Amino acid sequence: MVKLYCFAESGNAYKAALSLELAGLPWQAEFVDFFNGEARSPEFRAINPMGEVPVLDTGSEILTQSGVIQDWVIEQTGKLGGATPAERREIWRWVIFDNQKVSGMAGPVRFLSNFLPEDKRNPDVIGFLKGRLLAALNVLEEELSTRDWLVGNTLTCADISCAGYLFYPEPYGFDRAAFPAIDAWLSRIEATPGWQHPYDLMPGPTLGKDNRS
Repeated sequence: MVKLYCFAESGNAYKAALSLELAGLPWQAEFVDFFNGEARSPEFRAINPMGEVPVLDTGSEILTQSGVIQDWVIEQTGKLGGATPAERREIWRWVIFDNQKVSGMAGPVRFLSNFLPEDKRNPDVIGFLKGRLLAALNVLEEELSTRDWLVGNTLTCADISCAGYLFYPEPYGFDRAAFPAIDAWLSRIEATPGWQHPYDLMPGPTLGKDNRS
């Protein structure tokens, strides 16, 4: 059984955990106490010098970064990876878009808006990140207004990656009701057999679990 180092508040870890879960791979969660500095500890950095989750221990190698772990899941199972080489390339186009534009904005602005002490929250930085996130969400909304899934005719790692942060309940500039195509897409993902909310799928202090919408 593979081991995934993760914590419930991490949208990037959620992408890896949900990919493992929906592909049907047995896995075990190893909680990383990020909010008390464990990811920066010498012990954790010996596992991942980048000091980040997710980390996947397959038993024979250590993999880091959610997209790399998703690629491993596809290789191991043949699931979530598209039906053709062209679809596989399209999946990674969307994964890169997500990393740079969706998660790349949603992760920092969610952290700054909710988990950083209030006296350290910079409204100008938060406003800038929210604006960039809105632009990326508009791209997703336009794409999903014409199709059910980002690539092909079924759920792939492209969807899991781009949706990773969008299930979290904390306020960070994303109003699901304001994006009807994204809302319907998220509902389709939620209806996928085996889907779980990040606060149910991964361990942690789950600071927002009781307020989940």
